[in-house]
Amino acid sequence: MLEIKSIQVCYGPAVALWDIDLYVNTGELVCVIGPNAAGKTTLINAVAGLNKVSKGQIKFNGQDLSRTEPHLFCSHGVALVPESRRLFANMTVLENLELGSYIREAKALRSESLEYVLELFPAMRLKLNAAAGSLSGGQQQMVAISRALMARPKILLLDEPSLGLAPSIVLDMFKAIKQINANGISVLLVEQNVSLALDIANRAYVLEEGRIAQEGLAQDMLNSASIQKAYLGIS
Repeated sequence: MLEIKSIQVCYGPAVALWDIDLYVNTGELVCVIGPNAAGKTTLINAVAGLNKVSKGQIKFNGQDLSRTEPHLFCSHGVALVPESRRLFANMTVLENLELGSYIREAKALRSESLEYVLELFPAMRLKLNAAAGSLSGGQQQMVAISRALMARPKILLLDEPSLGLAPSIVLDMFKAIKQINANGISVLLVEQNVSLALDIANRAYVLEEGRIAQEGLAQDMLNSASIQKAYLGIS
């Protein structure tokens, strides 16, 4: 489904990502972990088309999207839930959700998609007419994920969905992400909560200083002594 081949991303003369190879098969949930400033957000924004690649390829369902304009990625089936959610605070929850279904194919199924996300996150049902900015952090993250799902994506990109949320809310969020994947949507997850990310993922990549340092089955990494020491505080 998603195949990244030797991509490099630069900010001016500075290289942020070096020769990244990564793939997500249809129906997989793949996570990317690593320390702060490793390049995780740069990577997921490149996959979403927001960061241009200076070399290499981003292929999705056999199509090379490396030179595709960012606003066209959604029509190819790619949807991003950005870090810090980035909702339209003064618009209602419903208006934010409807913005997610602006492409023609998704707009035709807007009612069906709306009911799906409200079943996934029942707490939103009573908040549809509330300003998005008035919601709690957890509720705003529900809206952000739901807005992306309204686009009817084939792959969902999630950038640090647990950031700033209470532990109990984080657990609910990860259950929802696992359910989204079980419903047939592939997921690429960038996450700071290493144990939870590895617990729900099929496979994982470790990104360090802009390079892939390790990759493998998520369960193997969860049991890896080096991962436990570096990211879980277990010696």
